[in-house]
Amino acid sequence: MAEKVAKCRVKKEKGYLYFVDGDGNVARNPMARAGKKVKGKAEVVAHCNVKKEGGYLYFIDKDGDIGRAKMARGKKPAKKAKAVKKAPKKVVKKAKKGKK
Repeated sequence: MAEKVAKCRVKKEKGYLYFVDGDGNVARNPMARAGKKVKGKAEVVAHCNVKKEGGYLYFIDKDGDIGRAKMARGKKPAKKAKAVKKAPKKVVKKAKKGKK
């Protein structure tokens, strides 16, 4: 489950992608749409100065605050059951009925 790290109360506008930058601040960039590429630097919206720890995913929650959740890493994939080879079925030909 997620936990709140800092209260920033950022008001989100449509058309922007909000994220926590490397310095622990909330930043935004315009979203790329239909082949348009976004140029320029991200705009810092709120200075929160959150110290990031490894192994956590930092995000902006629905209230505009910074939250974090433990990343699921290092789990081994479930082992697949060994496939059992089936012997090919023998085809039995039916005898044709003769004409009388």
